[in-house]
Amino acid sequence: MPPSEMALDADYTSAGFARRLGWGARPAVLLIDAALAYTAPESPLHLATGRAAAEAMAQLSETARAANIPVIWTTVRFADESCSEAPLFAAKVPALKVFAAGNPLGGFAPPLHPAPGEPVVVKHYASAFAGTSLAAWLTSHSIDTLAIGGFSTSGCVRASALDALQHGFRPMVVLEACADRAPGPHESNLFDLNAKYADVVTLAETLQTLTRYARPSPTAPEPSPGTPGD
Repeated sequence: MPPSEMALDADYTSAGFARRLGWGARPAVLLIDAALAYTAPESPLHLATGRAAAEAMAQLSETARAANIPVIWTTVRFADESCSEAPLFAAKVPALKVFAAGNPLGGFAPPLHPAPGEPVVVKHYASAFAGTSLAAWLTSHSIDTLAIGGFSTSGCVRASALDALQHGFRPMVVLEACADRAPGPHESNLFDLNAKYADVVTLAETLQTLTRYARPSPTAPEPSPGTPGD
């Protein structure tokens, strides 16, 4: 670590930032906008490190399923390219039109895809909590911790992690499972999240922790949780 970064870490620590929240009693995995739009080279939203993050997200989902821990997905979907459900957001970021209904770029990026029964939160803004019933779903399932991965670090991941904290859930942002357009925004936002709003954790730590929190298989199928925010 360069001396300037070490000094910055020391300054934040001495001021009382970057304390650890730690894992709670009942975690879930939250995968933010794991869309083809972020991994396909022809997309205006393409991220150079998107495919590597998608592979990390796949490991998160597989480990959580094996441990009977909920996996929750978000997706952005607009009725058409006007994006009239979020007009100011679309005016700021016209590339959001790739999430118009019927555009394949709005689908999930292989190998990522929700398993049967896993909730998919349909959203129109950056945060997974904005205008959706995600918080109510998590509360009703006694979830207190979210292992978060997705696209992009400075946008929807950051907004969702911040709102998770503000709704009373412990956000654990998984380092390798997030990606952004450039290293600067990615690294700066991870630093700031870790300082003020979340714990930034490694993929290895998260996979080990999810395994430790493994739950017994239910004796009978639980009712489908539905689609929060749809």
